[in-house]
Amino acid sequence: MLRRTFLSTGAVAAAVNLPSLTHAQQVSPGIDLANKTVTVGAFTPITGPVPFYTILTHAAESCFKWANETNLLNGWKINFVTFDDGYEPARSVAVTRRLVEETKIFALTAATGTAQSVAVIPYAKEVGLPMIGPIGGATALFSERLVFPLLPDYGWSAASNLDYALGGLKAERVALLWENDELGRSAKRGFDLHMSSLKKDAVESIPFEVSNTDFSPHVRRLNNAKADVVILFGSNANLAAALKAADRIGYQTKWMAPFFTADPTTRKLAGPLLDGVYFSSWLMPVGADDPDIKAYRDNVGKYYPNDPIGVFGLNGWSNGALFVKGFQMLLASGKALTRANLVDVMETMTNATVGGARNVSFKAGDHRGARQEGIIQAASDGSFKLVSGFRPYPAEVFNAKIS
Repeated sequence: MLRRTFLSTGAVAAAVNLPSLTHAQQVSPGIDLANKTVTVGAFTPITGPVPFYTILTHAAESCFKWANETNLLNGWKINFVTFDDGYEPARSVAVTRRLVEETKIFALTAATGTAQSVAVIPYAKEVGLPMIGPIGGATALFSERLVFPLLPDYGWSAASNLDYALGGLKAERVALLWENDELGRSAKRGFDLHMSSLKKDAVESIPFEVSNTDFSPHVRRLNNAKADVVILFGSNANLAAALKAADRIGYQTKWMAPFFTADPTTRKLAGPLLDGVYFSSWLMPVGADDPDIKAYRDNVGKYYPNDPIGVFGLNGWSNGALFVKGFQMLLASGKALTRANLVDVMETMTNATVGGARNVSFKAGDHRGARQEGIIQAASDGSFKLVSGFRPYPAEVFNAKIS
């Protein structure tokens, strides 16, 4: 277990004057008025197939700790409690139950995993637990009032990748390689919908398991299909393994992947095979000359000097910052510090700066936080460069009915 006390804002530029609060107020579990502390929690994969995903948790923690130390919420602090779930959805549910019933958290914040977050939704609804910034991109996360995803639906991101493959790269034969869980299925839905709107077909659409380490059979199929662009939606390790398999058989194609794989973590796994890979991203470039991005770089470097500075970490930081922004809005509203009131004020967030994200908005019936993506590319010097500016998601995918 990781247990820390801290508070953040990659989303908040300065402290604000907040109303005083009294013990007479009605509050939800997780609120300690006497000590001005709010306790939140998350599950994180310390063990299992993707232990490096704890980089996300470290970054969220760094965001909270930085804000605690700079007193950005007039003395209020965040106590952040996390438990290992091994990246197993059933364990994610058990961890969340423990956080609610034993730790008494106010909200689930910056919890890691798409399928894991989806699995937790029924229990969260049962107890009225807000899920702020779940680090996942499944369609199901956008249809629940208690859930406020900062990440886009992976279907929107897959459509953005496809849009650039066809328009920017002039691809004729596009294939999709997708993780066989909610992450990959969401990507496939968006990819298929955009393909259908263009009256085109994928030359291949191949599922794989998250634990897959040998992509030789998949790559042989892609090679036989003569795919000139392959869009992969899976983990950093999956992308690296696919690139290695392609290299072994001499299969040359252009690769595209989601934002979270545009990271030094993937570079460490794939080496120079990552050069030239394209990624869609809803986050500002990590090297941007921007105070919010600099705060991420400086503070992760301070608290976790061995963690890579990259889009992966900026993702975790930004999801932590989303709770900070929401809690700041709740404090400023003068309403009782309840879970229900947090949900209410979150639905008034409009065009907010949240960590590395911009123009984040939520309203009743529309919990789509990020609304645009750009395309970045891995360079041979180890950096990731923006090669196509931020554009709205393809309309027929972004506006599709959530079911």
